[in-house]
Parts: sequence; structure tokens; C-alpha cells
Amino acid sequence: MGCVAELKERLRADLNAAMRARDQVRMRTLRLALTSITNEEVAGTSARDLTDDEVLRVLTREARKRREAAEAFSAAGRSDQAAAERAEGDVLAGYLPAQLSDAELSALVDAAIAETGASGLSGLGQVMKTVTPRIAGRADGARVAAEVRRRLSS
Repeated sequence: MGCVAELKERLRADLNAAMRARDQVRMRTLRLALTSITNEEVAGTSARDLTDDEVLRVLTREARKRREAAEAFSAAGRSDQAAAERAEGDVLAGYLPAQLSDAELSALVDAAIAETGASGLSGLGQVMKTVTPRIAGRADGARVAAEVRRRLSS
């Protein structure tokens, strides 16, 4: 395995393609994403290259920011800004793994509950710790927590 994450290389190559195509939305989005990745790499005590999984975490966080910003702009009646944020979110979504369906998420949560033997909301942290690595960017953390809470309280 190479030192540099393949996903980061793909982002760079796609940024160059977007520049040649003069695709402003892709250019802006990929530049911001690569900046976030670089910031993450230099954060902490020593600079390092991120793994593909870490790059995915950064992209997931960026996509969530776009989604939340789009909702905020939408609520404020700024539909043009909301559309721009959604367009950037769509670009980022192309790099993220396919999202889990509700049924798939339920099945993973049920398995984690069975494994940990958790019952009641006191087992929430235990179940989250077990299920989170298995989901790996395929569902929003808030959505996972809501499902775990729902299953533990029923």
C-alpha cells in the first residue's frame, strides 16, 4: 500500500479535471475538501498522511456541514444559498460509500445489541462502540444513535 491515500489522489485528479472543465461547483467543493484533509494532516503533534478511512471521515464531516448549512439557508428562505450547499454536498456524496437503508441499519444495530447483551438506555454507549466501526461512514452518527435509542427503549 502506498503512503498517500488513494482517495486523496482521486480528489486531486478530479480537482484538476474540474479545473480543465471550468466546473466551478466541483472546483470549489474539492478545494475545500482537500484543504480540510490537509488541516487534519497538520493537526496534532506531527504532520502525517491520512489513511483512506480518515479521509472518508473528513469527507463525511464536510458533507454533513453542507447538509446542515443547506437546511439552515432553506429555513431562512435563502433558497439560492441552500441549492449551492446541496450541490456541494452532492459532489462530496460521490466519494462516500453508499448509505445504509433503514433495514440494513436496523439489522446492524440489532446484532450489536445481541452481542453486547445491552438492555435499556444505559447500554447506549456500549452498543454505539460496537456498531460504529461496522457502519464506517455509511450512515450519519445521529441517525445511528437515534436507531440504537429506539431499539433499546422498545
